[in-house]
Amino acid sequence: MFVNRLSELDLLEKRYASGKAEFFVLYGRRRVGKTELMARFCEGKRAVFFVSDLGSEISLRTALSNAINATLYAPGQLDAVYSSWEALFQALSQAAQKERLVVVLDEFPYMVTAHPPLASILQKSWDQTFKNSQIMLVLCGSYIGMMEETVLGYQAPLYGRRTAQYLLEPLQFKDARQFYPSFSTEDQVRAYAVYGGTPAYLHTIEPHKSLKENIQENILTRGSYLYDEVHFILQQELREPRNYFAILQAIAAGKTRLNEIKQATGIDGATSYLDTLQQLHLIERLVPVTETQPQKSRRGVYRLKDHYLRFWFRYVLPNRSQLERGGTNFILENQVLSEIDHFSSLAFEEICQQYFWRNGLSGKLSFLPEKISRWWSANEEIDLIVVGEKDAILVECKWSNQPVGTNILADLERKAHLVERELGDRKIQFALCSRTGFTPQLIEISTKRSDTFLLDLNQILEN
Repeated sequence: MFVNRLSELDLLEKRYASGKAEFFVLYGRRRVGKTELMARFCEGKRAVFFVSDLGSEISLRTALSNAINATLYAPGQLDAVYSSWEALFQALSQAAQKERLVVVLDEFPYMVTAHPPLASILQKSWDQTFKNSQIMLVLCGSYIGMMEETVLGYQAPLYGRRTAQYLLEPLQFKDARQFYPSFSTEDQVRAYAVYGGTPAYLHTIEPHKSLKENIQENILTRGSYLYDEVHFILQQELREPRNYFAILQAIAAGKTRLNEIKQATGIDGATSYLDTLQQLHLIERLVPVTETQPQKSRRGVYRLKDHYLRFWFRYVLPNRSQLERGGTNFILENQVLSEIDHFSSLAFEEICQQYFWRNGLSGKLSFLPEKISRWWSANEEIDLIVVGEKDAILVECKWSNQPVGTNILADLERKAHLVERELGDRKIQFALCSRTGFTPQLIEISTKRSDTFLLDLNQILEN
């Protein structure tokens, strides 16, 4: 199932139609759908599509030679292995002199690991032949740090050659929910909280089964695809998975500030590990939305960014002993399902954030958002503030089975006085987002005010 990625395909198609040599860099974390995106893009095109593995230099050169020969020549016409990478790239350049040729080198970091001079060889080939041809070269990579070191970084051999780059992110909720259309709207939000937007994880969902059955059979059951996924991801992406695992575990346990993480893990140089985890988009560093210098803020906290990572560290890892011994149903009933709505509240907040971005950028809000995020100070917090040049919307997101009442609006108005100095002279409005609607009293008040908006679940999900 291939869902959305329309803007990414459009960007690739525009580069394909440019009429000049293109050097496109596509990167992102593993499982996010890079290979499937490029496979879809290459359909119907003259293309060499090569997915690297952890093989030796000669095995990779042999495999790529076969892929080139299969595209450029009739079956069985040429089975030769190119004697060097220079010769291989020369053959591609000749084939792209008069006709567009797409060349996709997927998992490019594996190729560089097998043959470290490869990046420099490719750089020389680009400068001497490729840049004057009709080639569209696409380098893909999962290990973001190495992609930056090899291709994007200032010291990288290929620095300055790319004509475009794109970081492929997980799907947002409006696209992720297409994987489970048969779920109720509330279960769609819960499913997003569990699986997030990583296509490989979403593909494991069996929509004819309930969310409960999917969690039980495809996550909590030993041997299922997602049961050990976090271990596999860290081992594939990172050189020192043990230390990264400890940091992720500490953050999942509520140690969100730098000093807390250092004390919990005892790891020297925790900052560098945190930086790498941010590059991989496994964690994020949050500061109050009103901070003017986020990187220097002392109010920063770390949070697991990937939804499935949060679920795994919350329910799979701490219960491994019981799950290994067949306690799946007990853990499901007594921990997962009993807490699923509390666990889903953060995902609902993120869905609301996506709603405001989407409507702000499409012109459906009264102003264009500059940033949207949380705000906190001491023991006070606001779920979201939508900040524009002259306006701001304070947002409360309630994933509760009770209708939101006037007390929630009153509390949000009280918090407005706490944050108004940081918002300057911006005009303040209020928005209340609710899973189960609003009390008649609150609805009546909102109809008499132009600064207050009520958004129920259907409005948020359908707009």
